[in-house]
Formats: sequence, structure tokens, C-alpha cells
Amino acid sequence: MKNLTSFILIILFSVFSPISAFADCDCVTESNQEHILSGTTIANPDSKAPTASVYETENFYIICKGNVIKVAFECKFLSECAKEGDCIYFYVPKDITTCDGTVLIPIGSKFTGYIRGIYSQKKFNKNARVYLSINKLVLPDGTEIDIKAKPFSKDFSLVENGWMTAGKLAASTVGLGIIGAGAGAGLAFIPHPQKIGVGAAAIGVPVGTFIGLVTGLVTPGLKYHAKQDEEIKIILCENACIPKSSICEY
Repeated sequence: MKNLTSFILIILFSVFSPISAFADCDCVTESNQEHILSGTTIANPDSKAPTASVYETENFYIICKGNVIKVAFECKFLSECAKEGDCIYFYVPKDITTCDGTVLIPIGSKFTGYIRGIYSQKKFNKNARVYLSINKLVLPDGTEIDIKAKPFSKDFSLVENGWMTAGKLAASTVGLGIIGAGAGAGLAFIPHPQKIGVGAAAIGVPVGTFIGLVTGLVTPGLKYHAKQDEEIKIILCENACIPKSSICEY
């Protein structure tokens, strides 16, 4: 029994020990395997990110997969003007650092990728969705790093947020509601307004509002538009190994 208990404790220790946690973040170079020197977290991590872990080796900073960072569009993006296979470019608007201030990815670094697919907006208020892969990071000194990342959203796509969709529905509802109210009020000018004027106006508002809501729901959803410098969040799908030599001057 004692031997069995000892065996279980050894297994649990190996699973939960820091060495095991570091194993997934080892960065392999051309000549040997880097050893973890220390671990920390990224500054201001996203509350929904799977991890915030960052590790340091002799030659690299390793931003572990599952970290979420902010990037910004280099130029305006319109989903109706883009197509599958197009390149897409982002930049880092602010230094990405550890919680103690160590720079991991300097401001001005570039992220590049390509569009994997675009789904146009459809009826019943279904918004356009843009799927892309981000596969390269270019540091200010010109160093290129292969990475894997994608937008950080429910289905990893670029799509207009819920507030924009709600605004579209509200505009349609209010607009036709006003028209309905106007129609009802117009009926008040016919003979004997005391009989139908008030009732028509009262009916016009809810009827117009209902028609506006239904119209907003069955019409096509929103296209995806992003302004130049607009920020989005991306999630790393693999560890990103950043050479210290490329950012030491920052």
C-alpha cells in the first residue's frame, strides 16, 4: 500500500511540477534545446485568454500559445472588396511587455497573414464573416518570425460586434415606427377626427415599429468594415519565440 501511495504521489508531482509546465514552452534552435530560465506573465492579459504565460531562455522570450494580444489594421478593410487569398497587414500599436516591463514585441512590429475565406452577409440579419490566418511577425530590425495566430472571437473570425447589429435593428424599428406614427397622425385630418384620429395614431406607432423590427431581422446583415488603425485581438495558436538579440535595443 505504501509503495502504491508513493507511486501516485510521484505521478502527481511530475504532472503539476513547474518543469512539466515549462515543457510545452521549450524553444528548439538549430543546434540545441533552450532551457527555461524564468517564467512570468504578459502585461494586462485579456481576462478571457487561455493563458498569460511568458518564459525566458538564454536567447529567447517565449510567448506561450493561448496568449491574446492587440494589433491594428495598417489600412482600411472592407469585406466586400476583399477576396480569399488576399494578404492582410497589421502593426503593433503599443509595446507588448511582461508584467515587469520587459519588452517582448516592440511598438511598430508588423503582423502579416492572408484571408482564408469570406462569408458575405445574408438575409435574416446574418453578418459577413472574414476568416484569416496570421503567419508572420516582422520586428523593427527586420527579423522575421514564423507564427500562427488568428482573430480572438467566438469562431475566430472578423465580424461586426453585437452593438452594431443592435443599432441596425434599432434604426429600422425606430424609423418605421416614426413613419407609422406619421401615418396615424395624418388620418387625424379627415372628417370626424374625434372618432378615428387618436386611434389611428395610437395604432400607427406599434404597427410601424413591428414592421420595422421584422424588416430589420429579414434583411441582410452587416458587412465587415474596419478603419485604418482600428484594433483587434488575436490569439497565438503556437508558442512565439522572440530572439532577445532583435529587441535588446528597445
